[in-house]
Amino acid sequence: MSTRDAIAVLAAAVLLAALLGNNPQQTAKATATPLENPDGTRPGLAPLTSRADRTAARHLIGRLRTKGMGPKTGYTRTRYGENWADTAANVPYAGNGCRTRDDLLVRDGHDLSYRGGSPCDVVALSLDDPYTGRTIAWRKKHADDIQVDHVVPLSYSWRMGAGRWSAAKRLRFANDPLNLLPVDGDTNEAKGAQDPPPGCRPSAASAAPTPSVSPRSRSSTACPSPEPTAPP
Repeated sequence: MSTRDAIAVLAAAVLLAALLGNNPQQTAKATATPLENPDGTRPGLAPLTSRADRTAARHLIGRLRTKGMGPKTGYTRTRYGENWADTAANVPYAGNGCRTRDDLLVRDGHDLSYRGGSPCDVVALSLDDPYTGRTIAWRKKHADDIQVDHVVPLSYSWRMGAGRWSAAKRLRFANDPLNLLPVDGDTNEAKGAQDPPPGCRPSAASAAPTPSVSPRSRSSTACPSPEPTAPP
């Protein structure tokens, strides 16, 4: 089975896009396990608890190749295209008229409110932050309180081989919901361009594979040895 086929079975948990409209949505969304979420369009990160699921997670982790990290030479954010572009081919939400950031806020948030007349522009929401375990009451006037994290950072992917990808593949990677999580802004700033260390992984620590495994698998991005560590 190819890596792409494997990722169709095991993917990082993210959220189902809410119905668009101007009325607030009052019901928190149920989370999904990675097994239930191959495209990154559903709520996560629910833990994998069954023996079969954890065995499957170990199998996916074991399929990832490892290599040494390369230099950051030549990296700029512009190498991955326009920020939050709606034009990336073959990723969920592309072409729906909304920026990727807004799609992710709708996917992960609850109690949503929109700017009048807009099907995309979220102005208020509540977010169950996967990195801190807190619920964030967000308003757009303080937009940076929630940032959308590239779980495998763009500069990190560049050092692991993305410099050799086509521009179209880098645009897909930058906008693929499988690799994107709205999170607490301060925590994301602290994470920076690092792959999530143990202290910065989602609070549901048994949601294996870890959030960085599935986007790596889909994009064929390697892990630096000795990553990844299989769940116990």
